[in-house]
Amino acid sequence: MDQNNRPSHIVFEGEEFQRSARSFNSEKSGMIQWVIKYSGGLVKNEKQASYVLIGFVVLVIIISLFLIFGGGSGGSNRIPLTPEQRSFLEKVHGL
Repeated sequence: MDQNNRPSHIVFEGEEFQRSARSFNSEKSGMIQWVIKYSGGLVKNEKQASYVLIGFVVLVIIISLFLIFGGGSGGSNRIPLTPEQRSFLEKVHGL
């Protein structure tokens, strides 16, 4: 762009091409607009919406890691078997 904010003109072998002015305009993404719209007035601009989205991604990653790697000891979540259940499983599985 030149000093008057007009797109620059590029000339190749007698043909004239004009760079799109749209590449210099920052438009809000759909997700940012959605966050601003449905935040109930808590998010007022694009920067705040970006922080909300980054926070959401971090939260999802933390929850995913927690679910993948457990969150406690694996053996403590077992339900104890009654003697009848234990003998049944021994007969069925040949233990």
